[in-house]
Amino acid sequence: MSGFFDIPSDLQHSYFGLIGLHLREALLPVLAGLVLALPLAQLCVRLRWLYPPVLWVTTVIYAIPSLAFFVVLIDYTGLSEITVMIPLTLYSLVVLVPAIVDGVRSVPQETLAAATAMGFGPVRRYVQVQLPIAVPAIIAGLRVATVSSISLVSVGTLIGNQGALGNLLADAMFYHRPELAVTSVVTTAVLAVLVDALLVRVLLTPWMPRRTPTKPKAEQPDPAALALKDPAR
Repeated sequence: MSGFFDIPSDLQHSYFGLIGLHLREALLPVLAGLVLALPLAQLCVRLRWLYPPVLWVTTVIYAIPSLAFFVVLIDYTGLSEITVMIPLTLYSLVVLVPAIVDGVRSVPQETLAAATAMGFGPVRRYVQVQLPIAVPAIIAGLRVATVSSISLVSVGTLIGNQGALGNLLADAMFYHRPELAVTSVVTTAVLAVLVDALLVRVLLTPWMPRRTPTKPKAEQPDPAALALKDPAR
């Protein structure tokens, strides 16, 4: 069993060190994608003609293989984490922009009219009215982007030990240790499930009611019944 967690020294990380590196390389691009997608989606909502070309461009970007991005970026960012994170950020936009646009467009016009009548400006209306109502759609897109990013980090092993847990796949072939491949695949899948659960239950929906056991209320005696039993009262 120890062979599954006996990490080769050439990776320069322990097992938990690889997990931390994997989460950093996967989640930071999703966060950056979300920051970019929010204003871009608002522009697409306000300027409807802008949405089709934005959607077309992001879809074309998603079709470009990661390796092609690496070839272009290496001259500028070198063999670093940034080279892996930039494509993952662009891939996140493909999922997040349509999710946010669809969620914001689903807000009823009556709600927007009421917010405008209360003096809400465009920015305040977007942040305090449209985005909270669009949370379910945004959650769905964010979950897909996050799980996809966690799985795609492993491609970074192609540019020299920048794939975090994916580096174990290369070492599994180099050292003829298939248990390292099992460790990589299983750990990546577990991380995706745990982060997805964390997004839904803790970070994005803290207002969801938690089930707490309630004590049954003691049955109160009926005054009319007591009076019938005791005529003197």
